[in-house]
Amino acid sequence: MGLTLHHQPGQTPIEADQLRGIRIKSVSTQGQLNEFEQANINDAILWLRSAPIRNVLSMNFVRAVHRQMFGQVWSWAGVFRTHETNIGGAWYQIPVELKVLIDDTEFWMHHKSFAPDEIAIRFKHRLVAIHCFSNGNGRHSRLMADLITVRIFGMPEFTWGRLSDANADTTRASYLNALRLADSGDVGQLVSFARS
Repeated sequence: MGLTLHHQPGQTPIEADQLRGIRIKSVSTQGQLNEFEQANINDAILWLRSAPIRNVLSMNFVRAVHRQMFGQVWSWAGVFRTHETNIGGAWYQIPVELKVLIDDTEFWMHHKSFAPDEIAIRFKHRLVAIHCFSNGNGRHSRLMADLITVRIFGMPEFTWGRLSDANADTTRASYLNALRLADSGDVGQLVSFARS
């Protein structure tokens, strides 16, 4: 397969080993890959809207969502990464870090430590920092935040800048800037961006 991928700033490159996991062998361009992934994500959203979900905050569910989002395209969808990436901690720490995040989130909810939107965004931010999967972590973490806000708090899903008049490049730059601020401990702009 002669697929050459071009990554935007803030994206994790897909390594050659992961490229071998593509299920659709006819994909030859970044545009085609993007289309197949988006179609798979759309199917996952439909599934999530109708599926009975017992526990959004579980390791199995986090993996199941990724598998639903990318399983038609990648054989490794829903499988924790087993290699180092440009973001995230050591791959062998993923289950431990994810369990700590789930426990922290349940504590925040039980003690009302933060407003519901902030709890969902803090979960999203830490989830993408753990970087559980070979790829798709940003999209996966945003969908998980939406699930927390809808299924746990009964609020509308986030808009993630879709309501902004800005173009896609400006919206992405605002998102990445909000992520950098969250990395330094200030999640306020990321919460605001999620509802913009």
